[in-house]
Amino acid sequence: QVQLVESGGGLVQPGGSLRLSCAASGSIFHLYVVGWYRQAPGKQRELVARISSGGSPNYLDSVKGRFTISRDNAKNTVYLQMNSLKPEDTAVYYCNANSVVTSHDYWGQGTQVTVSS
Repeated sequence: QVQLVESGGGLVQPGGSLRLSCAASGSIFHLYVVGWYRQAPGKQRELVARISSGGSPNYLDSVKGRFTISRDNAKNTVYLQMNSLKPEDTAVYYCNANSVVTSHDYWGQGTQVTVSS
């Protein structure tokens, strides 16, 4: 069982930055693919960025060059650095961890990101 806790959301002006953190319980976090998803009101949840167990990232096209996902397996934490934020980035951001061994899927509770002047 893995528990995920997101933090770092908030209100920021357009062009600003935030860093989201996803802290996980458990000692085998390095065996999980971790993704950041977001869901805006009235829209489907979408994958924003994902990082493999080996550290390889991939991104939604609309955030490439602005967002960076990284992981610190020693701290059981995955980060999402978000720069040059736009109003359309406003959403609840969720952390997801998927085991490469069992395919079990875990979700955090979400953190609100609001980009507005």
